[in-house]
Amino acid sequence: MKPIASQKRTKLEATLFGPAPHNAWALSDRGVSLVRQARSTVPVQFDALPQRIEIDLARSALVVIDMQNDFCHPKGWFGQKGISVKPMRKPIATIAGLLPGWRAAGGAVVWVNWGVRPDRLNLSPTVQFKGKRCADGVGYAEASPDDRGLSVVPGEWGAQVIDELSAAPTDITVFKHRLSGFWDNELDSILRQQGITTLLFAGVNTDRCVFSTLQDAGFLGYDCVLLADACSTPSPAYVSKAIHFIVQQLHGFVATTAALMPALKASSKPLKPPKPRVSTPPRKS
Repeated sequence: MKPIASQKRTKLEATLFGPAPHNAWALSDRGVSLVRQARSTVPVQFDALPQRIEIDLARSALVVIDMQNDFCHPKGWFGQKGISVKPMRKPIATIAGLLPGWRAAGGAVVWVNWGVRPDRLNLSPTVQFKGKRCADGVGYAEASPDDRGLSVVPGEWGAQVIDELSAAPTDITVFKHRLSGFWDNELDSILRQQGITTLLFAGVNTDRCVFSTLQDAGFLGYDCVLLADACSTPSPAYVSKAIHFIVQQLHGFVATTAALMPALKASSKPLKPPKPRVSTPPRKS
């Protein structure tokens, strides 16, 4: 098969250059068109706090944070530290139940996982100390006693999404090296190039990486929806309640997958064709 560049094109055929079909230049025999394609809206309404909301699925992404082996698997980095992974595993079933319907309805999925450089050159003393805490502890980019690769390093087992929530080929994966998924990486650029304006958040931990990422998303101008039942944390319950309050007051909305999923099913149903209108001749007087 010949390379695309060497294949003959008809006069009306165009080659696209861009990160997405709706955000691309079109090269044809007439020149280069900078006109972007119009996108159809896919509105979905569901209950949330403090108000019921409507989102456009065509411009929305489900952001799943830190649902990876090193945090959620019993043999991962946290598990081998003696930290209970039960809170981190709590959202698995909820997220797994949401993903098929979300994808089928046309929503994008973005996995945001911890993924540090093996040399740790961009991790400050604070970050490195909090990840290790003692001289004989296992820190970032170090191997645990049951060696499953370097902890939270891209390409290693620990940085991969857990098997129960395997990523689809069309999903996007971005690695972070701070609590916030927007710090010093490409997440913001990718979302903007894809035309994403609304973010729905799931994952762990509610009061740490999820909230830090959501808060930065709000500062950057994204619409933010926290899916409370698709998040979890080992912190006391009052901490999550405080996060929910702050999100409602300042950053966006708090909803549940229980409210979202029926709305997704309704949006994915094919529209019924309109009934033909039959004109009735005027009655004779």
